[in-house]
Amino acid sequence: MKTILVRSAIWVLFLVACPCSVWAQQANINRNVILRRDPSTASPALAHLPKGARVTLVDASPDGGFYHVRTEDDQVGWVFAKYVSVSQAVTPQPPGAIQPTPTGCDPSLAHHVYHATRLVVKQECISVTGKIVDATAGKRPDGVRKEQDGDTHGWLKVDAEFQNLLNAGNMSDEGGNLVFEIVCKFPVTQVDAKAACQGYTDQVTLPPVGSHVRIVGIYVQDTFHAKWMEIHPVTSITVVP
Repeated sequence: MKTILVRSAIWVLFLVACPCSVWAQQANINRNVILRRDPSTASPALAHLPKGARVTLVDASPDGGFYHVRTEDDQVGWVFAKYVSVSQAVTPQPPGAIQPTPTGCDPSLAHHVYHATRLVVKQECISVTGKIVDATAGKRPDGVRKEQDGDTHGWLKVDAEFQNLLNAGNMSDEGGNLVFEIVCKFPVTQVDAKAACQGYTDQVTLPPVGSHVRIVGIYVQDTFHAKWMEIHPVTSITVVP
């Protein structure tokens, strides 16, 4: 038990010193579960996590049937591995390592996605047309929300042939629109997100609200929030007839 306590203390100190863990693998809790101090059913309970709670894996591999995790409110502890669903992740690429594909997508942009591991890739490159609509209820003239990680949170009212790209989350939380995120469009105000945009200058032009456009990028599902569908990151936006 002494060894377990020492190991747990070391991990807590590591996470304080480096909030962006080495793995940064995101996961969801698939049933109500107890967050424990150590990887043992005899260990004291730190919290009760509800089904659907999001966590970050401190270690990519389970230990004795438990995953070492960090919760969204920064509690660190252990939960039964069988009650954890690990998300498939976007694999970040070093800047400039991959050139844009013939279809127009730039895979290297994944390097600049904050918490890329929360995104499940559904299509590596997609081209979607529709109309840009205001996602801010008139609060911003450009019609996009300004995220703390520097990204846009925009809405695309997709053309009829792309309605199948929307899911229940898009309908319930995003006004029936497809979300699009241009990475590093704004100054980053979230401390642990600054590294993702360091040395990168956004090259995507954002047309005015009401423009009929073609958006090219990676089609993903965001496993946070209401699990809606997004184009994230966006490679290009072009105004089309």
